[in-house]
Amino acid sequence: MGPALLLGLLLSRAGDLMALPSSDCVMAEQLCLSDSTCNATYRTLENCALAKTRLLSLDHDSRVRCLNAELDLGNSSLLHCKCHRRMKRQEHCLRIFWTVHSSMTDGYFSLETSPYENPANEEHWKTDYNKLAALVSGSQLAGDATNPCLRATHVCNLSKKCFRLRTDYASICTKGAGSEDVCDRRKCHRGLRNFFEKVPEDFTKRILFCPCQDELCGERRRKTIVPDCSFQYNTKPNCLWLLDSCLEDHICKSRLADFQQNCQPIDMSPDGCSLHNHAACLQAYMGMIGTPMTPNYVSNSSVEVSLWCTCENSGNQKEKCDQILGMFESNKCLENTIWSQMHLKQTALERQEDLLYSSSLSFQGDSAGTSLSSAMSQVAEGKTQRDSSKQSSMPMASSVFSGAATSWPSLALFLPLLLSPH
Repeated sequence: MGPALLLGLLLSRAGDLMALPSSDCVMAEQLCLSDSTCNATYRTLENCALAKTRLLSLDHDSRVRCLNAELDLGNSSLLHCKCHRRMKRQEHCLRIFWTVHSSMTDGYFSLETSPYENPANEEHWKTDYNKLAALVSGSQLAGDATNPCLRATHVCNLSKKCFRLRTDYASICTKGAGSEDVCDRRKCHRGLRNFFEKVPEDFTKRILFCPCQDELCGERRRKTIVPDCSFQYNTKPNCLWLLDSCLEDHICKSRLADFQQNCQPIDMSPDGCSLHNHAACLQAYMGMIGTPMTPNYVSNSSVEVSLWCTCENSGNQKEKCDQILGMFESNKCLENTIWSQMHLKQTALERQEDLLYSSSLSFQGDSAGTSLSSAMSQVAEGKTQRDSSKQSSMPMASSVFSGAATSWPSLALFLPLLLSPH
């Protein structure tokens, strides 16, 4: 029996069959379009989604027709398909998902189902982060032991992919810094997404969540997201406006749904999370970076995060606006997730959970298991601190993305040896 015929049979007997397992939405769409019954139903849903995108009001009969079309898909693979954060046709895949689930987009708090595959089901790539971190810890690049964000940057600079993609978005997001006319926020966001999607999380999460003890380190951490271009406007917009901008974009809407699902706070939970999964929450938060709702640290001396928006002049939607802002500012799940990633203020339970989520996000590049934090500790014990005047004279605004152009002859001699397989 052919695939198209099988799908048609499943659609006709939807009420009698169990749901098919989730699949790639692009593949599910191709399978659906090859069957005349599924094709007609899907085309109806496309028209419904298009009307909703254009804010067209539908009469009662049209709304019923759209709802019935979604129900007619029954338990097909199209209804249960998912997308992957690093797939090449991600935007197309997400468009398919929201076409099929258009009834879920009535409001922010209806986005409870993420279109993305569970992080545990995604393939994790190997990385040489631990070897590069050991290389940095044993060289002159280690620098001041009190600035882990600087060392995390140095480790990134030794990885070709991390250095290239970080340089790409930095060159776009810092172009004409300080001038409102030359910041191309859309391109800056795309560059940020490329960095966080295509560079292994073993690199990106250590740059974004490096534990700081002073404002100099905190400023580097905060400027990882290049706030002047990607995060801030001349005046803070209303959070409802940010939400509207997000819901008009398939990627942002999908990341918001993923964030709401995986970082949903709950008061009765010891870790503050309804799903008790710090790894998924951390990835969902990082997924928001490079969207119209890009969050960032509140200040250089704080680990608190927020959106760059306000709820002033929200009228009768003030409560909804506060809830949107509170998903970042007053979210105990997100707060505990960031704390545990930075190894701050951990209880015994949180330390145990930290081991669980760290293992799910670690990419087995080698068996040593050396973390950057342990490398930092070795540096602090084995090396004397640099002269404080050298640190204070660092040009911070430009050094946030610097560190890769320096020539390190001695480093070049040992790099092939240290990176060679054992």
